[in-house]
This record gives sequence, C-alpha cells and structure tokens, in this order.
Amino acid sequence: MTAVLGRTYDTQVCSAARALEAVGERWSLLIVRDVLFAGATRFADFQRLGIATNVLAKRLDSLVDSGILERRPNPENPDRGTYAATRKGLDLAPVIIALTQWGDRWAAPDGPPIRYRHTGCAGTITEQTTCVNCGQLTDLAQIHVVPGPGMPR
Repeated sequence: MTAVLGRTYDTQVCSAARALEAVGERWSLLIVRDVLFAGATRFADFQRLGIATNVLAKRLDSLVDSGILERRPNPENPDRGTYAATRKGLDLAPVIIALTQWGDRWAAPDGPPIRYRHTGCAGTITEQTTCVNCGQLTDLAQIHVVPGPGMPR
C-alpha cells in the first residue's frame, strides 16, 4: 500500500512551507514558468509539457484557486478560456529564476539549457540575495534568522 502525502504543512510555522502548499505539487512551477516566460495561455500549450490531461486540469484549477493564475475568456473560442498570471503569479518569477540557476549549477551537466536575458541589453538575469538596507550582495554566512511578526509566542 502506498502512503499518500498530505498537501499541507500544518505543523510548520514557515512561509516556505506555506508557499509549497500553493506551488509545491509536481508540474505547478513548470506551468507558471511557461505562463511567465514561454507565452503559454491555453490548455493545449501546457500539454506540451507531457502532463496527463487530468493532472493538468487539477494543477490549473489549483493555481487558479490559489490566485496564482486567472482564467480569462477566449474570444476566439468561448468554450475554452485562457490562463494568465496574476500579481501573485508574477511574483514567482524570481523564484523560478533562482531555481533555474540552482539547476544550471547542479543538474545541467552539459551547461544551462536556457538563459534568462534582459531585453534592454541582453545581459543574463540572475537572482541574487541583497540587503534591503545597504544593497550589498549577501554571503549566506552573513544571514541569520530572527522571529517575525507572524511567529506565535
């Protein structure tokens, strides 16, 4: 008998865990990636990922229900809508870029399969950790965690 993993992290007081509840299911971030960076808007666009149609429908519904994507009417085919990123979905762009950078370093033996480029100057886009006060790039050894306002006593 196979154990079924839960979809929530109720025992975790952690925003990363809450984020995984929204986008941690298989295919979810790839769907958002394709909306943000590959111009995917229709169900058929996402089928190119190789997702079973029933799983794809569930993932799209979940992303819409969580406010990451929204369904829009399709004027060309009123029976089928299109999908677009919401502000919440657009805010996942740096997450996808950071995950891609990690994959390029640790899971791409032949080199990066794609690069994110700045349209203005063609420079490579990276996701870096900077301090909001001084603007310096931050070495992970210089980061420490403190309780925030959402931490229960």
